[in-house]
Amino acid sequence: MAEAGPGGGGTRYRGAFHPDTWEEELEAVPMFMKRCPAEIDAARQPELACLQSLLFDEEQGPAELARMYKNEGNEYFRERDYRRAVVAYTEGLKKKCEDPELNAVLHTNRGAAQFYLGNYRSALNDAIQAKKLKPTHLKAVIRGALCHMELKNFSEAIAWCEEGLRIDSKEKKFVEMRAKADKLKRAEERDARKAKVMKKKEQCQKEILLAAIKERNIKLVLEPSNEEEEVSDGLAEISLDGFHSDNATGAKVHLDADGNLNWPVLFLYPEHEQTDFIAAFHENSRFIDHLMVMFAELPPWDLERKYLPSNLELYFEDEERTEMYELNPEHTLLQVLQHERYFVKAGTPTVLAFVKHSPFSKKYFSGKKVHRL
Repeated sequence: MAEAGPGGGGTRYRGAFHPDTWEEELEAVPMFMKRCPAEIDAARQPELACLQSLLFDEEQGPAELARMYKNEGNEYFRERDYRRAVVAYTEGLKKKCEDPELNAVLHTNRGAAQFYLGNYRSALNDAIQAKKLKPTHLKAVIRGALCHMELKNFSEAIAWCEEGLRIDSKEKKFVEMRAKADKLKRAEERDARKAKVMKKKEQCQKEILLAAIKERNIKLVLEPSNEEEEVSDGLAEISLDGFHSDNATGAKVHLDADGNLNWPVLFLYPEHEQTDFIAAFHENSRFIDHLMVMFAELPPWDLERKYLPSNLELYFEDEERTEMYELNPEHTLLQVLQHERYFVKAGTPTVLAFVKHSPFSKKYFSGKKVHRL
């Protein structure tokens, strides 16, 4: 039925497109749609629901329905909408038609969509299923070989390429992929050999290191898997995997060219909650020598100018007995580590520094037994 147009001019039919929004309205007509909605609401989109029921009428045979879903998946694939393509191909496979070639194509196509989504294992599974259904299906063999390449299964990729070449000896994709896979496989094997040699060398160096620690009667506290600490002074009892350094720099005890141990050592200043770290403290170096270097200039946090080498006392803490031991600054690191109650924890010796006779140190030592020089 006709009615007056806007402003009384012209004739506009009921249901006609509005001049300002005709493009959007045209897009809503199924025949002119560029893309079908993911979900179709039968109440709001009866025309689409009707078309869908016609296309996928369950009265049609499984093969016809599977073929329709395959075509739908192909359309999505061409549009690079791989997720919807996977859904469509999956629906086709659910129809369980008795055409092995059609099912092989559905698996192959779904595998291709999965491949472009980065789901290489799912894509490989589809290629395997397609090859079972049709052993000579070249696209499935190519896809399977590509999946193995992405998964870095180079031996399997070579095997799939050789299988493809038995089907078609002139297929360049197989020749090129096999050459590439062989090259990558050789490089991987070479790297694995190098890593094995390096690991063996590191293991040997670690055993030499621990033997040197044992020889010096230095006791280590390792971090075992359970909550209890483990103290060991024998090489046979030391877990090589458990011996490591937890300091922030990653520095570890090591033997220098002269066979001397160099330790990462942590200095704590509890009064100011500050620290110093020496990455390589030579075992025959004296503490006083390091203090002279560390406090050649007063640190910015020492506002009272008390932290002078001659005005400091050094201690280590026996956590098990809750006792403190004063160190002689003239002693070497090795002499301190060989003390009967010193235990190196987490591969890093720790020393506490206090200002002599300071109120803070008296409060800190309160309730603890202190062994002074």
